[in-house]
Order: sequence, then structure tokens, then C-alpha cells
Amino acid sequence: MGGKISRKKIGKILIQPIPLYLALILAINFGVLAAAGEYVLLTRADSAQNSGALVKNLTTEILPAEGYSTSLTWGNLGKKLVEAGAIDKDRFTENHRSPTTGGEDLDILEGGSDKPLEINENNSGLVLNLLWAFGLTQKSKVLDEGPMKSGDYSIMDFASTAGWTLGTKKVGQLYSSIELVELNDFQQDLVKKIAEGVYRPCCDNPTSFPDCNHGMAALGLIELEVAAGISEEQIYRDVLGFNSFWFPQTYLETAVYFSQQGKEWSELNPKTLLGPEYSSASGSAVISEQVKDVPGLDSGGGSCGV
Repeated sequence: MGGKISRKKIGKILIQPIPLYLALILAINFGVLAAAGEYVLLTRADSAQNSGALVKNLTTEILPAEGYSTSLTWGNLGKKLVEAGAIDKDRFTENHRSPTTGGEDLDILEGGSDKPLEINENNSGLVLNLLWAFGLTQKSKVLDEGPMKSGDYSIMDFASTAGWTLGTKKVGQLYSSIELVELNDFQQDLVKKIAEGVYRPCCDNPTSFPDCNHGMAALGLIELEVAAGISEEQIYRDVLGFNSFWFPQTYLETAVYFSQQGKEWSELNPKTLLGPEYSSASGSAVISEQVKDVPGLDSGGGSCGV
């Protein structure tokens, strides 16, 4: 029986009091573990709170409540688009009747408007469609000599052409048909140069291949600004401002991505941000993956329809 311990002895062992030093050690260890756990929870909470504040601040910077304004006014552009048959005033008005779809700016179609060419949360769709109609109709070397005409397809094979349904004329009649603003050969080449470096997050094509509404609208904005003599640097800045309202999620994610590297949005080069690395569909997807776990970022994007 020499190797066995009786139940009576086991009971005595179990009821022995724990030495004070051992109790203190255990208490200290439990306290440290509890504090560590609480610290982790607080750190996570602080991190989420800080990330939420970061996203909110960047949203205010990228999508200001007052919108983004260029140095141009609409002038007679709306009236010209109606007269050219690019816009059916009645259908266009019906499409943008409410204030939340830019209804307060429909007087642009009457011409003689001194309203600035600007974009905000409420009128982004209206501005998109006005610039889409203009980019589609304006006589353009990009449209006549670029990928839209040089491939093995019809010009009606694209969302930017087949998708335009708010004109009184057929798209084939409108396409690069009228010089709504004057652009000489040098300016046409400058438009092409800028357009080749400007992308949008809905596809992987540059604006020199404007196969969707955002591409055609961006082309129109570039043409208007080149015709007005605005600097190339400012044109990139303005296109980025408009793209940000058309694709708010993409540029908010991009801003968060750079913020994590200690770079302020205002310090970044608009031309670089509009390039394929950040503004194409594939490039922006890479950035989105990098920041997908940041609290406060919601999904969303622009539509390629009227």
C-alpha cells in the first residue's frame, strides 16, 4: 500500500490554507491580466473612435457641404445643349425635378446663367448629365480619332452613347457633331493629353476612352476648362473635385489610405490621384482592400446610367 495516499490525507492537503505570499502573487497576476484585458478593450475602443473621427474629418475635406466650385459659370451652355438636340428640356426636367436631384438648378437650361459650374451632394447627378451631354456632342479629336472610333465596334456599343436617352436627336447625330465651345488644334491636343491621364473607378479606361457617362462627363469638363484657358494643374484639381462627388467612397478610402502613411489630402498631387494606380477600377480596388477594416467606411459608388 506504500504508493497510495488515503482519502483522509487528500482532504487534509486540500483544506490547507494558501500561504499569504502565494495569495498575493495570485492576486497580483489576476490583477495584471484583468488590467491588460481592460487596456486592450479600451485601446480598441479608442482606435475605433479615432478612426471614426478621421473618416468624418476627411469626408468634410473631400466632400465639403458647400460643394466644389470651379472658376467657370454655366453661361449659355444649357441653352446650347437644348438647341443642339442633346437635351430634351421636358424629359431632362422630369428627370431632375426634385431639389435632391438638382431641380433648383434647372434654370441653367434657359441660358445666360451666372451660376458657377460647381458640384455638390444634391446636384452631382444633374451636373453629371449636363457634362455627359456636352462631352458627347462637342466636336472632339478624342471622340473622332480615339478608341471610341478606332476599335472593331460601333459607337453605340458603349454606356456613354447607348445610355444617353435625354436628347431630342439620336446619339449618332449628336456624337462629336457641334463645336459648342471653340477649341483649336493645340487645345484639342491638350484635351487629349489630359484625358489620357484621368481615370474613373467604374472601369479601367482613361477619359480618352470615355465609354461610360463619368468618362464622357469628365471629357466635357476638361474641354470646357481648356477652352477657357484654365491651367493644366487646375484642371486636374477640378476633375478630382468632381470625381470625388461622383465616387465619394473611392476617394474617401484613398484619403484614409494616405492618412495612414502620414500624408494629408491637401498635400497630394491631383494628377497622381487621377491616374490608374488610384482612380481606375483595379487600382482603387487595391486601395479599398488596404483600408477595408477601418471603422466608419461604408460601401458605395457611382452609377453609369442616366
